Amino acid sequence: MNRLMVNVLNIAIAAALATSLSACNRSADAGASNGAADAGTSADASVKYAQVVSVDPVRSTANNPQEVCHDETVTHTAPPKDQHQIAGTAIGAIAGGLLGNQIGGGKGRTLATVAGAVGGGYAGNRIEASHQRAQVTSSVERRCSTVNNTSSKIVGYDVRYVYNGVTRTVRMDHDPGDRVQVQEGVTAVSDAR
Repeated sequence: MNRLMVNVLNIAIAAALATSLSACNRSADAGASNGAADAGTSADASVKYAQVVSVDPVRSTANNPQEVCHDETVTHTAPPKDQHQIAGTAIGAIAGGLLGNQIGGGKGRTLATVAGAVGGGYAGNRIEASHQRAQVTSSVERRCSTVNNTSSKIVGYDVRYVYNGVTRTVRMDHDPGDRVQVQEGVTAVSDAR
């Protein structure tokens, strides 16, 4: 039984201490809140706010031209060296003339030589034309062009606000939110959110 009594006494003492500490905290909180309320009303009475009507960002645009280069493969076509197939015509005419000269005799030989030269010249011209190809070469060339790199940044804010029924505008370095603090009812000095 002694042990039961000691436990009951300990619980009673703990409850009494908890109740007294709780009462002390309530009275300390009440005094602090009254002092804070008095300080808040006196500080708020000297601070004045204006209602923000609109906030327009002011932008500055800068153009930074930049040179951009890339490599490009370019093909060049050169005409053949003997565009009129003179060499083929000449060689064909000589060969045809020699062959024509071998045929016949007298005036027939002369006629065969001329016909062989004309026919051989024509054949030589066509043969050279079919074998000629334009010379195609390719090279890598560097091509550069100037690209305009435009950037825009916000440099300030034009803030319209209403104070005592009068609308005013001021430029600020930040967005003030929905109201601004004013001094003497004329100048916006800071933001209040």
